[in-house]
Amino acid sequence: MRQSLLTLAVLSALSVPTVVFAEEAAAPAAAPAAAPAAAPAPAYTISYNVGLYSQYIFRGLTQTSEKPAIQGGVDYAHASGFYAGAWASNISWLEDMPAYDNSSLELDLYGGYANTIGATGLGYNVGVLQYIYPGNKNSGIKAAETTEVYGSLSYKWLQAKMSVVASNGAFTSAKADGTYYAEVNANYPIGETGVTVNAHVGRQEFTGHTGATNNDIYSYTDWKLGATKAFSNGVNVGGYYTDTNGKDAGYAAYTGGNIADSTFTAFVQKTF
Repeated sequence: MRQSLLTLAVLSALSVPTVVFAEEAAAPAAAPAAAPAAAPAPAYTISYNVGLYSQYIFRGLTQTSEKPAIQGGVDYAHASGFYAGAWASNISWLEDMPAYDNSSLELDLYGGYANTIGATGLGYNVGVLQYIYPGNKNSGIKAAETTEVYGSLSYKWLQAKMSVVASNGAFTSAKADGTYYAEVNANYPIGETGVTVNAHVGRQEFTGHTGATNNDIYSYTDWKLGATKAFSNGVNVGGYYTDTNGKDAGYAAYTGGNIADSTFTAFVQKTF
């Protein structure tokens, strides 16, 4: 799932101001013309994003064996707070397990509702996300498709979020419904420079078992520290360092190497 990156509009539609007419003057001159009504805000917005990353990192794990990733998506946001979107990236981790043949795509579909609580400045966001992985899974492997429900609270540049698996399995782990990912994110803007410092810590907890293997072997903590520079033309550039404590047998057996190792990612992205 993208870094990122769900572009949500939580603004309510603007009301049209009432036109007030001036009283007639005693002189025969014409009364002043009424001020034109302001155009109402659009009921919805549609935005697009595309990016080139030195690799695709998802919850601290490289999804492309530290090789480049092309990512992009589209977001619909209604003035009421409802939103929906789709996002995609190339991947290699399913073939690196190996669990799939000819699987090089992740497609995410999501929707939800986001808004603020009165004048408190506290924002909330609830929704559902479906991960889709086309390809031919090998015999005996659980399909990687996973459904998560999520909720978050945010205040200024801080956010806390919980994502819980609602499907029977979590990625390729069977009988793992209730698996969750808890995270805290900070995106602190540096004055008027357009630079934002990005920090993150998360905990992935797997439940249940796959065959004779207890799924908690895949549980781990990850963290990230980086910075993003935003330009007025919608271009964002940046980089971040990530690391995890998941460097055990759960992630070391991939043919592309240990996907939980510490690593650095650089990117350029365009939103329009």
